[in-house]
This record gives sequence, C-alpha cells and structure tokens, in this order.
Amino acid sequence: MFNFSFDKKYLYIILGIMILSTIASYATQEGALLGLLLTIPGVLIAITFHEFAHAFAADKLGDDTPRREGRLSLNPIDHLDPIGSVLLLFAGIGWGKPVHVNPRNYTRNMTMEKADAIVSLAGPIMNFILAIIFTLIYCAIYKFADVSFMISTYGSVIITIIYTTVIINIGLGVFNLIPLPPLDGSKAIRPILPYKIKEWFDRNEKIFYLIFLAIWITGIAGNIISPAINWIGRSILNLGTIIFRL
Repeated sequence: MFNFSFDKKYLYIILGIMILSTIASYATQEGALLGLLLTIPGVLIAITFHEFAHAFAADKLGDDTPRREGRLSLNPIDHLDPIGSVLLLFAGIGWGKPVHVNPRNYTRNMTMEKADAIVSLAGPIMNFILAIIFTLIYCAIYKFADVSFMISTYGSVIITIIYTTVIINIGLGVFNLIPLPPLDGSKAIRPILPYKIKEWFDRNEKIFYLIFLAIWITGIAGNIISPAINWIGRSILNLGTIIFRL
C-alpha cells in the first residue's frame, strides 16, 4: 500500500495516542467494543486482498519481486502491518505491509510509469470489487433468508460483519486514491501529469508526506473522502437492490 520515508518513532507516538483515545471512547459506549470486534474480519479481508492485488499485478507485469518475497498469498499474516491494521480497526484509515516492486523488471510493452500506475491502482480496484461482492451477498441475504435468521443473534452478527466489510473496503479504496504520497493515488496519476509537474512533485515529496500526515491526523482526510464513500456505497447498494429486486 504505502511506506513512510521518515523516522517512524514520532509517527508511532502520535498514532499510539490516537488509538488509546479511541479505545477510551469505545469503552464508554455500550456495545461499541462488540461492534469493533465484528469489524476485524472486514479489516483482514480488505488489507489482505488489497496487498495481494498489488503483488498479483506486479507479477503479471513481469516483476517477480513480490513472488520471491512471498506476497502472492491470501494469508493475512503475510500482508498485515501491526500499526496500520490497528488503525484501520480503530480509526477507519490504515495500511498493510507495503508490497515491494522493482519497476525495471516490468514488461517493456508499456512504460515503467504506466505499469507502476496499474500496480498502484490494483489495490483500490480490488477493494471496490470486494465491496460489490459483499453488497450482493448482503442483498441476497435480505432477499432469500427467512425471518427467523434475520432476527437471530447469529444472523445479526453475519449481517453486521458483511456490512462493515463493505464499508471498510470502500473506505480503504477511496482513501488510497488520494493523490498524495505515499498513497497509491500519487503513482496512479503520474502518467497523465506534465513532465514539469512530475519534477515539482518529486522535489517536494517530503512536503506532501507532511501534508498527508496533517490531513490524516487532524481528521480532514476523513471529511474529504466521506462524501465519496457514501456515494459509492449508495451506488453499489442500488445496484444490489436492482439485481435482487428488493
């Protein structure tokens, strides 16, 4: 997904404070901790498939680095970053263990820049595909499940897990499309940028990292992407209701 090029010590201190404050707020809300636990499957699915998609795309484009590092796997352990996973769980925004690639190994059927953009887009696209799949499952349950299942504890747990999996995948996909380093969107837009703007971005990369941290830690990033998440969520749900005639 992405990697940080500066001292992580200060970042982890800030993130630790954010996590502790979030835990404290959850502890005061009835049922909040249970709801938090039910988001764990969604977090595991979203991060694992996101990083696998990066690795798969790079492998198909000729770079065997992810394969050699064991990243062509759907085992969550191979893809989870402890800090990023906890943050995705508690803050709704996080990351997985970055997939290392070597652009020089890409096929020469396209420029390295375009191939790198495809690899970067593979992760968010996978999240949107998962959101569609789980939304269709969600709609199918409402269409075909009997009333006893819907009102049972087991049924409620299943429906909640599916719903949160949809939201987490949409959120992770949209978040990573923000065109700021170190997010996937920063590489995805490079092929369409004029040469001088690319140079300007490269010269000021550290500044963009700081801007990214600022909008993330202050919650501005959440406010920016919330409308997109809501719109995509409604659109996918509308698709599901049309297919299943709900």
